[in-house]
Parts: sequence; structure tokens; C-alpha cells
Amino acid sequence: MEKEDELLKLNGEVSAPLDGDVEDDDPLVFSSQALAALQEFLADQNKTVSSTPPASSVAGGDDSEKVELVTEDWRLSQFWYEPETAETVAEEVVTLSNRFSGCRIACIACPTLYVYLKKKDPSLQVQLLEYDMRFEQYGSEFTFYDYNEPEDLPLQLKHCFHIIVADPPYLSRECLERVSQTISFLASPVDSLLLLLTGEVQREHAAELLSVRPCVFKPHHSSKLGNEFRLFVSYDPGTRLGGLEED
Repeated sequence: MEKEDELLKLNGEVSAPLDGDVEDDDPLVFSSQALAALQEFLADQNKTVSSTPPASSVAGGDDSEKVELVTEDWRLSQFWYEPETAETVAEEVVTLSNRFSGCRIACIACPTLYVYLKKKDPSLQVQLLEYDMRFEQYGSEFTFYDYNEPEDLPLQLKHCFHIIVADPPYLSRECLERVSQTISFLASPVDSLLLLLTGEVQREHAAELLSVRPCVFKPHHSSKLGNEFRLFVSYDPGTRLGGLEED
């Protein structure tokens, strides 16, 4: 999740603004711990600004299990997944990829997942669409993406992805509508699967725009966001991800 505007501190909560007069349906809410960490982060940023912040490590059982991530930039509304969330979603995507010959995967605004997927299987064809130019380090697997220009993408990406994972940067219908346009641009017209990570507040909009349903499994972020997040899918995962939530 990312955005250029400074995060606003309002009444002890923090929310990320949208362009113009469009407001979030459900502004991001931080726990007191996350708010304190954010305030410390912004104080550090006022002292020194680095174009390439140091990488952070998310450790597994030993050093070989570590996944290297660039540091979150909360000014860009970036909030990385907890390791269990990233591992669970990555494992689901790897399982789904076996359905397709020459499977191509698109990660929209979810760089954490891209890193975990490549850690699991470096041979996977994964394209990261991301606003933060720090991820240009991934070479040809990186494509600059601004959700305000949902179809301003290379034509060679059009209708060629079998699996799309999207994590819209804001919890607003306007943002989800634009990301939905990007999903339509990328998705294979023959057969494609969608995993959408966004807030519970977007449940009705997600169903209306993308015909997805929530899973029992709930994603979490390392920054302990106060908003409830959900994983919505366009297919039946069976018993994986806890199955589909009953209506």
C-alpha cells in the first residue's frame, strides 16, 4: 500500500488521504503501538532522508529462511504483511499456479508477496506492479504503477496473467474501482483467478465490482493496523485458507 502524501495525525488516529476531495470509506486506523512507531519513524525521517532505506529481515526458522524486504515507507501508505500472512497467501498462489501451463502471476501493490513468491520458487513468472521506484531493483519483473492511471501500462501485459493478487493502497470505492480496471486489463480472458486483499469495509464493493467472496483466513500486517482486513477470492479454495466464509 503506498501513497506520496504525508500521513495525517487526527485525534490520536492516523489516516492516509486520497487525491482531491475523495475520502476513504474507512480510514486506516493504528493501534497505540503502531502510532508510536509511526511518530518515531517520522521523527527519524526529519533528521535524515535516504533514497534507499536499509532492508529489513523477516526471519523464519534459520538464516536460510530469512526474507529480505526494503523498509516500509509509511509516508507512501506501505504496510507489510506479517510473515504468516505472506507465507499463507504465497503458498496459495503457488498451489494455484500448478493449474496453468506457463503460469504468469501479477502482484498489484503487494511487494511483500512478490518477495515471498520468488523465495518459494525463483522460476515463477511474477510481475510486480508498484508505485515505489525502490522496487525497480527487480529489473524486468517490475512495472511502475499508479492506480490513478489504471491502464497506463505496457501493452505486452494486457490480458496475459492467469493469477492476479491485488492489494489496493486505499480503503475507498474510488481506489477499488480503478484497481478493478487494472485487473481487467491484466487478466487472461480465457481463465484467470483473483485474490484481493483489502479491508472488510470493502466487502460489498468487492463483490459488486469483482465478484469475489471472503475467505475465513484473515490477513494481518506487521504494523498492527486497527482496520480489519480480509482476503477475497474469485474461486472456491476448498478447505485451503479456511474455506469460503458462509453467508
